[in-house]
Amino acid sequence: MPRYRIDIEYDGTPYAGWQRQAGQPSVQEAIEKAIAAFSGEEITLKGAGRTDAGVHALSQVAHFDLSREWKPDTVRDAANAHLSLARQTVSILRAAHVAEDFDARFSAKARHYLYRIANRRAPLALERGRAWHVARRLDTAGMHEAAQRLVGHHDFTTFRSVQCQAKSPVKTLDRLDVMRLGEEIEIRASARSFLHNQVRSLVGTLKKVGEGRWTADDAEAALKARDRAACGPVAPAEGLYLVSVDY
Repeated sequence: MPRYRIDIEYDGTPYAGWQRQAGQPSVQEAIEKAIAAFSGEEITLKGAGRTDAGVHALSQVAHFDLSREWKPDTVRDAANAHLSLARQTVSILRAAHVAEDFDARFSAKARHYLYRIANRRAPLALERGRAWHVARRLDTAGMHEAAQRLVGHHDFTTFRSVQCQAKSPVKTLDRLDVMRLGEEIEIRASARSFLHNQVRSLVGTLKKVGEGRWTADDAEAALKARDRAACGPVAPAEGLYLVSVDY
């Protein structure tokens, strides 16, 4: 049975998240319906990560099996045609044949996220829903210094949602960089895997540092507390993007 990998771009604003949910729109269900529409087969799409409601993706990865072999370009173009007809904010960037043992989730070696903060006085018009608008100017150098205290192999209980289903709060955060590009602040995070709400929790804490309310020592103390109550506010979903997945 042929297995296919697809790379996916989506605006997560209209969806309740990646994962299929009864009575609510999801990215997974939108793609499954598009593939069924051209192939005549009901499939179960398995993604590299379950992004939350409102979170976007520049290159999410997923796999699925079909009984019939199709050219990858046909899979991409036919799925996109049906997604467009259904007015979904989802695009299949690439499709490819992969080995039967390829698994979008478990074969992944690293995941890379971007968080965008629009740091300006004026409200957003074109970027509304695609970045976190913060009017007060943030100290990005201080945020980056604090971020480096959080990189490494740690118990991230403080930055883990109470709804997280991971077996352990211990993860290795390979990268957490903060940089300013004019009126935009980019926070880039990389790890093999992340806890539920981990990136948004880290960003919310770093914002407190950027505002001068916390220091790098405070951020480190929050990490060491291993207590969800020690976390800063969770940043909103609209600024978060799954950028890419390494295999």
